[in-house]
Amino acid sequence: MGDFTLELNDDQKSVRDWIHGFAADVMRPAAAEWDEREETPWPVIQEAAKIGLYSLDFYAQQFFDPTGLGIPMAMEELFWGDAGIGLSIVGTGLAAVGVLANGTEEQIGTWVPQMYGDANDVKVAAFCSSEPDAGSDVSAMRTRAVYDEAKDEWVLNGTKTWATNGGIAAVHVVVAVVDPELGSKGHASFIVPPNTPGLSQGQKFKKHGIRASHTAEVVLEDCRIPGECLLGGKEKLDERLARAHERAKTGGERVKNAAMATFEASRPAVGAQAVGIARAAYEVALDYAKTRVQFGRPIIDNQGIAFQLADMRTQIDAARLLVWRASWMAAAGRPFTSAEGSMSKLYAGETAKTVTAQAMQILGGNGYTREYPVERMHRDAAIYTIFEGTSEIQRLVIARTLSGMPIR
Repeated sequence: MGDFTLELNDDQKSVRDWIHGFAADVMRPAAAEWDEREETPWPVIQEAAKIGLYSLDFYAQQFFDPTGLGIPMAMEELFWGDAGIGLSIVGTGLAAVGVLANGTEEQIGTWVPQMYGDANDVKVAAFCSSEPDAGSDVSAMRTRAVYDEAKDEWVLNGTKTWATNGGIAAVHVVVAVVDPELGSKGHASFIVPPNTPGLSQGQKFKKHGIRASHTAEVVLEDCRIPGECLLGGKEKLDERLARAHERAKTGGERVKNAAMATFEASRPAVGAQAVGIARAAYEVALDYAKTRVQFGRPIIDNQGIAFQLADMRTQIDAARLLVWRASWMAAAGRPFTSAEGSMSKLYAGETAKTVTAQAMQILGGNGYTREYPVERMHRDAAIYTIFEGTSEIQRLVIARTLSGMPIR
């Protein structure tokens, strides 16, 4: 029979059940309140920290799961609980991935623990890439980082937008332009330490969904940070920029930029979040269809309802398999030769949007009210075809990878 299996091992099942219990007992009862308040659910994050769920150690254990399934499994269960609160708990992870993808071992050891704090003093972190005029088009980024050699400091100026935890974070990871001539290849990532003068919160956004997650602009005005806060270090940056200039002259292979390295690493995890939302909505719809009686029988007795539920479950399972494949490939060091990471995020995001809409339809008028959670789940799901690369951008990445052509 061989060693191939899609069965989680006993340790993974134990972790899954533990997270599921927290999602069911702590997150779900609080979900509607924090959605209405549109505020960061600090008490829930603190509860997660107390049991070790919101901690560097927990995410490191899942990140280094040799099967690659630790992170997507955790994401699915948390977002099955609630997407807004879930994003408040895991939003720090994107900043941590930014450091893991681009930083030195010393930088990882110094800054990632400060992103989480501890159970008595919980902290969050923010990854700042998007700008008012540079969302999908990262080459349009304007935030500049200029090196002051005399003081060994970098000076950052610009405005970031759509930053999860932006302005309330202890640690901000900021992507900025260091060499404008190179376009997106001239970007680098920087750590902005806690309480750094020149960093402030701009507009806080009032959103359609994921309302419990704080999203805001981050303004950088002559923000000075030590030279050691350049992720990867100055020597590595200079070498990368020199290679990029040389390749620009010869038309050689492209050089990945700092933001893309972070997004490529995080796409399957984001797909897993979408799977969790879709699964939650499907379960509500299935239970409702079995108990809601119309014309003298449960509505699931009608093929029109039953077939919808069959399609929903099939799409959810297919999305999960794509997420697991990409996660396993990343853990095994297999390159995404067919843009498997983008495939997983694309399909899972579209599935969450479709399945939550179908769940609302099955619940009828009840599905449209806030008395039932599918209305909130549908609002939450909408962002998964937009952030971390829109569905259109994912299709572009996949098409370019498959064809080898500069499709526009």
